[in-house]
Amino acid sequence: MAVSEMLKVLLVSHRSESAELLEALQSAGICQVLGLEEAAVSSDVGGLTASGSRPAEMEQLLSRLTRVIAFLKQYQEPARFAEAILSPRAVVDRKRYETAVSSTAVTQTAEMCDRTRAAIERLQSERDNVKNVLAQLRPWKDLETPPAQVVRLEAVACVAALVPMNRRRSVESEITASGGMLQRVGTSDSTDAYIIVCLPEKLGQVRKILRSADFQAVDLAAAPFVKTGGSGAASREATVGELIVDYNRRLEGIEADLQAEHQKARGFVERLLDLQILYDHCRNVLDRERVGGEAPATEATIIFEGWVRKADFAALENIVSNFTATSLDVIDPAEDELVPIEIENTRTIRPFEVITRLYGMPQRFEVDPTAFLAPFFAIFFGLCLTDAGYGFVILAIMMYLARKYQGDTKIMRMLAACSIFTIAAGAVTGGWFGDAVQQFFPGLEPVRERLMWFDPLERPMMFFYLSLVLGYIQIMTGLAIAFVHNLKRGCYKAAVFDQLNWLVMLNCIVLYAAARTGMIPGPVGRFFPPAALGAAGTILLFSERRGGWGTRLGMGLFNLFSTIFYLGDVLSYLRLMALGMVTAGLAMAINVIAKVVAEVPYGIGVLLMVLVLAGGHAFNLGISGLSAFVHTLRLQYVEFFPKFLVGGGRPFKPLSKQYKYVYVGAGSQTEV
Repeated sequence: MAVSEMLKVLLVSHRSESAELLEALQSAGICQVLGLEEAAVSSDVGGLTASGSRPAEMEQLLSRLTRVIAFLKQYQEPARFAEAILSPRAVVDRKRYETAVSSTAVTQTAEMCDRTRAAIERLQSERDNVKNVLAQLRPWKDLETPPAQVVRLEAVACVAALVPMNRRRSVESEITASGGMLQRVGTSDSTDAYIIVCLPEKLGQVRKILRSADFQAVDLAAAPFVKTGGSGAASREATVGELIVDYNRRLEGIEADLQAEHQKARGFVERLLDLQILYDHCRNVLDRERVGGEAPATEATIIFEGWVRKADFAALENIVSNFTATSLDVIDPAEDELVPIEIENTRTIRPFEVITRLYGMPQRFEVDPTAFLAPFFAIFFGLCLTDAGYGFVILAIMMYLARKYQGDTKIMRMLAACSIFTIAAGAVTGGWFGDAVQQFFPGLEPVRERLMWFDPLERPMMFFYLSLVLGYIQIMTGLAIAFVHNLKRGCYKAAVFDQLNWLVMLNCIVLYAAARTGMIPGPVGRFFPPAALGAAGTILLFSERRGGWGTRLGMGLFNLFSTIFYLGDVLSYLRLMALGMVTAGLAMAINVIAKVVAEVPYGIGVLLMVLVLAGGHAFNLGISGLSAFVHTLRLQYVEFFPKFLVGGGRPFKPLSKQYKYVYVGAGSQTEV
């Protein structure tokens, strides 16, 4: 329920044991280590340099493993969708992990697999080139004369061209009219292959005709129409048909080589898990080496300056006690230094940290909003749905996912808590999959009515007032949080002039309105206008406490005018009523449609009814649940947080082991 207290620590370690110290710190995952540029010791002590060089060899191995793993996944049988989403990482025991990371066979496998990958890419490139050559040769396959001999004619000019089929007749007639001769050799796709012969002086006119037809010139004396012999000398006697046969033979050889390489790749798949284990290990080693390499150092020592939670300091001392040439000291941070932020909450509240972390961490002098937003978020989410049936569905789904999912289940546990309030909101408003009880289970109507407090469709103003009251309570809670927190920090002026005055004035206005409507005794209401005016005067005079009195009064007047903004904030909470009633209305429409299609004869109606109910309510739950989450989130971020929270704190990021592909377990414990 608070921002964790942080300690800045300085560890000085002899180079002989600094690597082991870093590994111990990474395994514990409790200390954030600063680099040379961030560490204050770098500016306080001259002559310090970075302790190491860039770990290029480890980076190359990690890059190779990345390529190899992505390559082998093409040959792996696809996992079932649920397994791929819920359990993306393989669970391995410590012995299997140690064997994989210590064995040179895994590294050799990565090298061989990378060579196979490169060979496949080379062969695929060659195959594409050969297919491209064959595509160029096929239009000329019926040319019986070797192509090079065609272009060696001396008395006449010869042009080889590909002409669009839709220009065939015009080209033939125009070239014939110009005194040229042409022969269509073949076709391919949407073009015709022509050999055109004309007198040299007519060549310009022929080319002009071809250009107007958007032709493509073909050089029969160049590749791929020239066959290269084994000695490298050009053989100009091969016909296009012979070239095609030769390239097809070459293509068959490439395909055979490709199949062989693919088969080798499939053989590596059984080692994929070992490669993934090695990848995770190398990534953690690389992270550790980068941190160690960026730390300030002298010739004999490496200095690790960093942050640790006060609650974890004893654990850090215990780690350092295992190293004889390492010292640990607590140092004072600079006045303007950014302290990393971590928040601590009880097990019940912790799932709602998802909302706080999405917004951003509070600053070190601010309060952690998680405990305060949790009840409001859960209640508002429930009111946006107001359907007990949907609440039970969400609860069942979230409980299943929380049991099956390998990663962080905070959001699932948070939605499970919200679903409980959804069930309660649905019960008190009579929403059970819309009006499914009235439509399909009338025998349960007495139970529904006993649980129900009011029907939003019959008494919408009840829902209206409930939304406004809850919104007003949350806004007042935000001001009260800021007031109490400023008092604890000793900021008494801010507490009185920035929060207490608003609490007094706004509540006096509300209570006076209640007295005028008879909700509270009229004589009591006489005390509220003077109190509100006094608070308003204080806001006018002291809400701005910098600059001259002209500036103060101007800003005070503006701040006083911003009272209208509080009314806008409260009205924003009417979205709770709107979303709740829309969800109920759509659910009722689905039930009506289902009842109508149920009347279709021959048993088809029952099937259609089931499909409409299942599909319709699933759709309604999806869009209404998303709307409930987004709009409830907006109320926290836009209406609630600005009353007491600035945010922008730098998250605490301790050096820790991260795993992308595997969970490493030892007995019943799992290292994540």
